[in-house]
Amino acid sequence: MGVIEFIEAVINDPFFVKYGLIGLFLNGLLAAIIPIPTELTAIALLAAGEAKFTVYIVLAVSSIIGGFFAYYLGTTSSKVFKFLHRKPKVKDAKRSYKLLKKYGWVAIFFCSWMPIIGDFIPIVAGSTKYDFRKFAIAMSAGKAIKFVATVYISSFLALTFFL
Repeated sequence: MGVIEFIEAVINDPFFVKYGLIGLFLNGLLAAIIPIPTELTAIALLAAGEAKFTVYIVLAVSSIIGGFFAYYLGTTSSKVFKFLHRKPKVKDAKRSYKLLKKYGWVAIFFCSWMPIIGDFIPIVAGSTKYDFRKFAIAMSAGKAIKFVATVYISSFLALTFFL
């Protein structure tokens, strides 16, 4: 199965797409703590005719709220991971700690664009009690810029391959 066939399969039988913008909002929230790509939902909604600006706002707001939730999870990480009976992979957690320690808010800003490592940075920032104001500004700015690119590229893909 090629990439295009995979994307078409996800778009034709999606969980989040069924619920439209509410599904996209839930996808954005969950993507902050579980690596679930928001891009596929965005492509599907844009291909279905949803407005770019609306998709952008929903993605940005939900992802930023999800980032704040991940930060909070980091502040209570031992309790949360004990409850979930799951811990992040040691390799990803160590890489995230090193990035945060070495680069601070810059790592938070740029890691907002990366899958998996970007999902751990807010949790690591919370667990290390990183300055919340710096975290909030860097994470929000990083995600806002990421989703401008995501919506632009997703709308291009939706127009090119699905319309």
